[in-house]
Amino acid sequence: MKHLIFAVTNDLNYDQRMIRICTSLAEAGYSVTLIGRRGAKSPPLLNRPFRQKRLFCFLRTGKLSYIEYNLRLFFYLLFLKADGVCAIDLDTILPFYFISKLKGIPRVYDAHELFCEMKEVVTRPGVYKIWKWVERYTVPKFKHGYTVNDAIAKEFNKMYGVQYEVVRNVPVLRPLAIPAKPERYIIYQGAVNEGRSFETLIPAMQFVNARLIICGDGNFMSQANELVKEHGLADKVVFKGRVLPEELQQYTLKAWAGVTLFENNGMNNYHSLGNRFFDYMHAGLPQLCVKYPAYEEINNKYNIAVLTSDLRPESLAERLNELLDNKNLYYQLQQNCKQAREAINWQQEEKKLLAFYKNIF
Repeated sequence: MKHLIFAVTNDLNYDQRMIRICTSLAEAGYSVTLIGRRGAKSPPLLNRPFRQKRLFCFLRTGKLSYIEYNLRLFFYLLFLKADGVCAIDLDTILPFYFISKLKGIPRVYDAHELFCEMKEVVTRPGVYKIWKWVERYTVPKFKHGYTVNDAIAKEFNKMYGVQYEVVRNVPVLRPLAIPAKPERYIIYQGAVNEGRSFETLIPAMQFVNARLIICGDGNFMSQANELVKEHGLADKVVFKGRVLPEELQQYTLKAWAGVTLFENNGMNNYHSLGNRFFDYMHAGLPQLCVKYPAYEEINNKYNIAVLTSDLRPESLAERLNELLDNKNLYYQLQQNCKQAREAINWQQEEKKLLAFYKNIF
């Protein structure tokens, strides 16, 4: 039985993509270990069909926290038998590179995004310079890899000559029963990070006759809370924090509409294909979404969202009110979601994943 090791820098209970990937590989006969970081308030690990390990770190934030985690990850991997390793994003790639060289085993890069083009990286010259060096040093040495959409795969090919597969981050297809929705609230699920348009989405809620429920945490939380206070929206914008996947599905299922918004401030956002876009679709949930290439391509085919190129508060409010008030539009988008989820689901993406690892071994 081949043993595969994966590592992320976040809390394992909340990483839906890695839960899906590791579950699929474990059920296909691989021995799988997923490594993450243990936070100060990490809840107990949930039972999964694969092994999970959290590494304790003294440092929680800042540059030194990445160095500590990477060193701990390297030494933990040093004494662990493996037949293959997979780095998840750039912040775990160095330990896996050196371990794969030392042990003479295959290495894989799973790029969830264009890491160096995230707003919190690209807008900080010093931080960008460090991560770009890491990327240039390692990515060309990872000939095996996959990412979340064609545009990002093409960027890696253009920059480093690597041919990465595409395994989209989509939910497992399950039976769908859309419940009654007595409260027509709008949901945002995912990281509350810079570049996600909270600067305009939160003020927009002044003009929307519904609450905004935010399920997630991230580096923009303090600013988001300040925006709520500044605009007097304590009763309209509710922060739920990080929510476990099973509970999150219920929040999404009972919502009226979702939002998938990114500022166009770097290639990562422009070429994004957020998990939430598909999570809303699988819940039969119409959404307001940015009109960037990957979303537009899917929407042209299935018409599941209202797209916008204008991220001003007034414009966002207008489009959200359209989803609240235009019953014919809403019903049509909802029916289209039901059809699209039959074509775009994890059961289809899983086939690509299993073929990828079969080819390596």
